[in-house]
Amino acid sequence: MLTRILPLILICLSAGAQDKPVPSLYERVGRYDGISAIADEYLKGIRADPQFARFAGGRSADSLRRAKQLLKDQLCSLTGGPCTYIGRDMKTAHSGLGITAEEWAGNMKYMAAALDAVKIGGTEKTEFLAIVDSLKPAIVQK
Repeated sequence: MLTRILPLILICLSAGAQDKPVPSLYERVGRYDGISAIADEYLKGIRADPQFARFAGGRSADSLRRAKQLLKDQLCSLTGGPCTYIGRDMKTAHSGLGITAEEWAGNMKYMAAALDAVKIGGTEKTEFLAIVDSLKPAIVQK
């Protein structure tokens, strides 16, 4: 009798394993701590580059901290996390800045470097960069 039941149990167990939900990208990059580390690395790189100095100039320390928090909330939300992004839409937030395709490419370079720095690679890196790159049409103006 056990020899007849065992295959049935194994089939049921394997069928249940196939129904497991795929973890969100948020989960796979380390949840909020991972998102926070990615944002910190990204901002460290981009803010040190003179090409991007015009985007941080004339802003108070508090304003820069708020921008960092908004970035973390946005990345958290975009990757399937529980955060709520309360900032402006990307078109409004970047209107009038004249962001070029070359600047966007530099931005993406820093985002990729941030992912590398926190050891996010493979599929997760590709998915993360695709999500960020999907914002390009609303940000690049020239």
